[in-house]
Amino acid sequence: MSDEDPYLWLEDVSGEAALAWVRERNAETVDALTGDPGFKVLEQEMREVLDDDGRIPYVVRRGRHLYNFWQDADHVRGLWRRTTLEEYRTDRPDWEVLLDLDALAEAEGEKWAWAGSRVLAPEHRHALVLLSRDGADACVVREFDLETLEFVADGFTVPEAKTRIGWIDHDRVWIGTDFGPGSMSPSGYPLQVRRWLRGTPLEAAELVYRGGPSDLSASGWHDDTPGFERDFVHRQIDFWNQELFLLPEDGNGPPVKIDVPDDASASVHREWLTVTTRTPWLGHPAGTLLAFDLAAFLEGAREAEVLFTPDERTALAGYSWTRNHLILTTRADVSSAMELLTPGPDGWSRAPLPGLPALSTASVTCTDPDVGDEYFHLVTGFLQPSTLYRGTAGGEDDSEPVKQSPALFDTTGLTVSQFFATSADGTRVPYFVVGPEDRPGPGPTLLYGYGGFEISMVPSYSAVTGRAWLARGGTYVVAGIRGGHEYGPAWHRAALGANRVRAYEDFAAVARDLVARDITTPAQLGIEGGSNGGLLMGAMLTREPELFGAVVAHVPLLDMLRFHKLLAGASWIAEYGDPDDPADRPHLEEISPYHRIRADGPAYPPLLLLTSTRDDRVHPGHARKMAARLREAGHPVFFHEHIGGGHAGATDHRQTAFNEALVHTFLWERLTPAT
Repeated sequence: MSDEDPYLWLEDVSGEAALAWVRERNAETVDALTGDPGFKVLEQEMREVLDDDGRIPYVVRRGRHLYNFWQDADHVRGLWRRTTLEEYRTDRPDWEVLLDLDALAEAEGEKWAWAGSRVLAPEHRHALVLLSRDGADACVVREFDLETLEFVADGFTVPEAKTRIGWIDHDRVWIGTDFGPGSMSPSGYPLQVRRWLRGTPLEAAELVYRGGPSDLSASGWHDDTPGFERDFVHRQIDFWNQELFLLPEDGNGPPVKIDVPDDASASVHREWLTVTTRTPWLGHPAGTLLAFDLAAFLEGAREAEVLFTPDERTALAGYSWTRNHLILTTRADVSSAMELLTPGPDGWSRAPLPGLPALSTASVTCTDPDVGDEYFHLVTGFLQPSTLYRGTAGGEDDSEPVKQSPALFDTTGLTVSQFFATSADGTRVPYFVVGPEDRPGPGPTLLYGYGGFEISMVPSYSAVTGRAWLARGGTYVVAGIRGGHEYGPAWHRAALGANRVRAYEDFAAVARDLVARDITTPAQLGIEGGSNGGLLMGAMLTREPELFGAVVAHVPLLDMLRFHKLLAGASWIAEYGDPDDPADRPHLEEISPYHRIRADGPAYPPLLLLTSTRDDRVHPGHARKMAARLREAGHPVFFHEHIGGGHAGATDHRQTAFNEALVHTFLWERLTPAT
C-alpha cells in the first residue's frame, strides 16, 4: 500500500488552506441540511431538552456543601455553584454561584469551558480551577478562593497544557505539566511528577519521579485521609499497563512499587488495597475484584478477600468506597445490580441494594469516603427518566430519591427488548431495541455502537434521542459488541489489536439480525458512533456498505496508519497496534477506513462527518481527509466542523442542539425518503 497521502495538508489544524476547505464543506452541509423549516423546529426542540431546568443537577460533596456545574439558556458557558443538602432536597434549591464562566469569558475575551476543579480538604476554601479554551483537553489552572470568590492573585497558576495537578496541603501541590523538551509523552501528557511549593517558580518545582520516554503519562497525588496520610506516584506505561508506587513518608529513599500485575488496576482506601485483574492472577480469573490488607501486602502477604468473581454472563461494572463500606456494581447481560459490602473482624458481609428495574443501569455518582457513609447513586433506563438516590451505607433506612429527570418525551406505546445476534465466529452479541410495541413492519432504525477501550454500551435515558428519533416513530438500537466491557476483560481483549475485526463482525451481525427480525431494512437502517465509534462507522461504511442506508461519525478516528502521529494518538497503540511495527501494519491497513475507500464496487451509503477544530485528542484531520477522499471517489459525504467544542464536539447547548438537529435531519431524510 502506498504511503503517499495527497490530503496531508488537511492535517494542518489551523492552516489557512485547510480552514478555507473546512468553511466550504461547512457551507455545503448547512445549505443541504438546514434549509427546510423542520430543521429549525428540531433544533429548537433539542435546545429545550438540553436547557430544561428540571434536569438533575449532579453534585459532588466537599465538606458541608454539594458542588455542581450547570449550563442552561441563560448561562451558556456555565456556572460553578454549591448548595447544602437541605436545600438540594427541595424542588428549587438556593444555589450560591461561585464562578460565572459567561462573565469570565466576556471579561477576558476568551471562550472558556469548564474542565473541573480540585478543592483542598478539610477546610474547602482553596480550589484549583481548570479552564479549557473552547473545549480542548489542554487547560490552564488558576487558584480560586471559595470564601472571597476571587482568583488568588499570587496563587498557583499553570499555563495551558494537559496538566495533572492536585493538592498536598495549602502550600504544596503535585504537578505534572509541560516543563519543556522531554517532559511530555508522545501523546502530549506529563511524564514528570513534581512537588511545587507555593511562592516559588513553577520551573523550580522539585522533581520526584520521571516516566520513561515511551510511557503514556505519570502523575502524583496525596491521600489526605485522616490517619492514613500518604503520597503516591502513578506510572501509565501504555493504555492498559501501569505501575503504582507508594512514596516514603520521610521523603527519603525510592518509591515502593505496589507489586500487582501491570495490567491490573489498583487503588487504596484506608487500610485496604483493592485490585481488579485483567488477566488471571493468584489463581483468580480475569475480571476479579480482590481486597488485601495494604500493610500486610507490602510485607509480602498475598491472602486476598475475593469481593467479586465474574462468570460468562456477569462482569464488574465498578465500585465505590464510603467511609466504612464498599458499594459494588455488576452487570449481568448488561443490566445492573448493586451490593453493599462491609469489612469486619470475621470477613466481609454483603447485602443487595434493592429496587433496580430490569434492563436498567445503576452507578454511584458521589461518595465522601474520608468523612462518612453517604452515597448518591443513579438509576436510568431507555424509557425511564434518570432518578438520583441518596443513602447512608449501613444505615437503617433505604436510599431515598432526591432528584428525578423530567419525562421529556412520550413513551406511550414504546417498549425495550434485548436480543442476541450471532457473530461470524459464533459469539453471542447482546443488543437493546427501543421502539414501538406494536410494530407494523420494518421502519427507520438507528443503530449505535462503540466497541473499544473497555467502554460498555448500557441502557440510559436520552431525551434528545427520545424527541428527535423515538417520538417520530423511529426505532433505536444499542449494540454491546466486543472491544467494550459488557462481559469483562475477555470481551475487550477479543477485539484488541489484530482482532479488531471481531468488533466489526459483531456490529454487522446485529445489523443483519435487525433485518432478519423484520425490525428494519438495510435502506432504513442508519448507524452512529463517535471517536473509536467513529472508526467503527468508517469500517462499516467501507466493509459492509450494503447493510446500511446512512452513516454518522462524530470526531472519528479514521486514518489507522497515521493515528499515532496525530495529537494523543500514540496513547492508543496498546489498543490498536503500532503502524511502524511490521507485525502490526498489515492488520491496521486492513481496518483503516481511510485506506479502504474505493471508487468502484458497491455504492456507499451517505455519510455525515462531524468534528471540531479544537479537538486536541482525535485530530480533526481524520474527518477532513476522509471527506476529501470520499468526495474524490464520488461517494456522498457531508462534513461539518465546529471551531470549538473539543473532543465532545460542542462546548455549549447551542452547539449541541445544532449538531443533533444536523444528525437527525440527515438520518430522517435518508431513511424515510419521500414517496
